[in-house]
Amino acid sequence: MKMKCIIIEDQPPAQRILKRYAEDTGSLQVQAVFSDALQAIEYLRRNEVDLIFLDIHLPKISGMDFLKSIPNLPAIILTTAFPDYALESYEFNVVDYLLKPFSFERFVRAISKVPLKNQANTLESQLATPKEIFIKSGYEHIKITVNDINYIQSDADYTELVTANKKYLSSETLQYWLDHLNPNQFIRIHKSYIVNVSKIEKVGGNRIFLSGGNIIPIGRTYKEGFIKKFIEKA
Repeated sequence: MKMKCIIIEDQPPAQRILKRYAEDTGSLQVQAVFSDALQAIEYLRRNEVDLIFLDIHLPKISGMDFLKSIPNLPAIILTTAFPDYALESYEFNVVDYLLKPFSFERFVRAISKVPLKNQANTLESQLATPKEIFIKSGYEHIKITVNDINYIQSDADYTELVTANKKYLSSETLQYWLDHLNPNQFIRIHKSYIVNVSKIEKVGGNRIFLSGGNIIPIGRTYKEGFIKKFIEKA
């Protein structure tokens, strides 16, 4: 299930960038775009959302006044060209403070900070892994289907996402992928490896054999937990 979000931004170019970034993540559904906060307040009286992208300098009432006027706020990501309000904004427990202009990569990092309870409204969706993810490669962001990942390997300052046909380098850490992928599908089995359990064909000794012919080690400190979770309950 995608997170429902709205955008409160009075500049059309900024509206277009936010909307495009949100759509490109594959995990957000933009419900509405507003040029001023009063319109958004009226919308929120009738509709529930998981996340708001909020500019600070707005006509009629400011973004800060908006924060003060709305009880039971959903997750908030501030988008502004002015750094002056950063400290004050965190009194409202905002998720992140995006200083314009910001990149798609920075936008995605902000999204990843949204608490899980705001990302899903049912147990099923809380446990779901996004069907697709973006990883940065040079100046590009490459989309990968999550279920195609066989395993993820730590390689010095990078991680390597391995599919049946290709390897993708990512600047994210192994811990990042543990935090962002479904723990019922992806599990750490070695200090340097995360495996997609749906790709496992057999376990022998201290090795895991995957579909497609990949063989990866299983560390002694991780083996007992892996067996209890995925072997003994099978």
